[in-house]
Amino acid sequence: MQQKADYRRELAETAQKICTPGKGILAADESQGTIGKKFVTINVENNEENRRAYRELLFTSPGIENYISGVILFSETVKHATKEGKNFVELLKEKGIIAGIKVDKGLGVIPGTQDESATLGLDSLANMAAEHYKLGCRFAKWRAVLKIGNGLPSQQAIKENAWGLARYAAICQENGLVPIVEPEILADGDHSIDVCQKVTEKVLAAVFKALNENNVFLEGCLLKPNMVTPGSTNSDRSKVTPQEIGYRTALALSRTVPGALVGVTFLSGGQSEEEASLNLNAMNQLTTVRKPWALTFSYGRALQNTAVKTWAGKQENWEAAQQALLTRAKANSEAQLGKYQGGQGGASNESLFVADYKY
Repeated sequence: MQQKADYRRELAETAQKICTPGKGILAADESQGTIGKKFVTINVENNEENRRAYRELLFTSPGIENYISGVILFSETVKHATKEGKNFVELLKEKGIIAGIKVDKGLGVIPGTQDESATLGLDSLANMAAEHYKLGCRFAKWRAVLKIGNGLPSQQAIKENAWGLARYAAICQENGLVPIVEPEILADGDHSIDVCQKVTEKVLAAVFKALNENNVFLEGCLLKPNMVTPGSTNSDRSKVTPQEIGYRTALALSRTVPGALVGVTFLSGGQSEEEASLNLNAMNQLTTVRKPWALTFSYGRALQNTAVKTWAGKQENWEAAQQALLTRAKANSEAQLGKYQGGQGGASNESLFVADYKY
C-alpha cells in the first residue's frame, strides 16, 4: 500500500507542476515525417542533425522556463544532446521543465467503419513507458482521433478510442508517467460550433467513463482536448468570437470532466498562433462557468510556426528564432492567466490547419 501511495504522490506532484499558473506545454514531439513537412517549407533537409539542431534551438531559448513547464519529446529526441553534449532531458530538468514522451504508434483503421481510426501501440506501451521513465521522462502523450460528419463519429469509434485512452493511461501510471489523455476531434468539415460542442461532450463523457472503469488516478492525469469551434469549412467560422469559443469549450468541460482532474492542456488543432492565444485567454477570463481545473496550453504549431520560419536552418537566425518562440510562449502564458492583450510581438494570424492531420 505504501508503494502505491508513493507512486500516486509522484504522479500528482508532476501533474500539479505541469499546471503551474502561467505555464504550459511545448509539444515538440513531431515524428521524422511530420517535421520533414515543416522543414520542406523552409528548404531545410530532413536529417537527424537538423532535427537535433532545431530542437536545441527551442530548448535552449533563454528564459523559456518562465513560460513552459513541460516539453513533449519524440523518442529520437530523448537521446539527443546539445552541441556541447548536454542531454536534452537533463537540460530541461536543470531549467525546471519536465520532459514527456509521445508513446503512441500512430493510427490504424477500425474495421467496419467509415475509415475511422484507433490508436496503435498498447502492446509495447508498458516497456516503452518503463524505459522512458528511466531516461528521465515523467509524463506521456497518446493521441486518439475522431471525425465529425456523415454520421460520424460512430459509437463504435467513440468506445474504441475511449477504452484505448483509458488503457494507455492506466499503463502509464503503473510505470510512473503522468498520462496526457488526448481525444482530438478534428476540425475538418463544415459542421457548426453547436455540433462540435455536442460531439465533444459525448466523447469526453465516454473517455472519463472508461478512465473510471480502468481505475485511472485522476489527480495524476491530464486532458488534452480540442477547443469547441466550427468546422474548418463552416461559412460562419470567421464570425465566431474567442468569447463564444471559450464559453462553449468551458461549458462542455464543466458537463463532462470531474473536478479531481488537475488540468486541461489544450491542443491548438490548426488554429493560428493568435487564435490559439486569444481563445485560451477568453476561456480563462470567463466567470460564468465553473472551472475547477487549470486551463492551459499544449501547443506545437501554435508555438513554433513563426520560430521555425525565422530560423530557416541558418545559424545567423538562431537568436531571432528563439525570440519568436519566447514571444509566443509569453503570449500563451498570459492567456493562461487571462491577461493576454492580443497582437503582441507581431503575432501570426496565418492558419495552421492541415486536413486529416497526422504526426
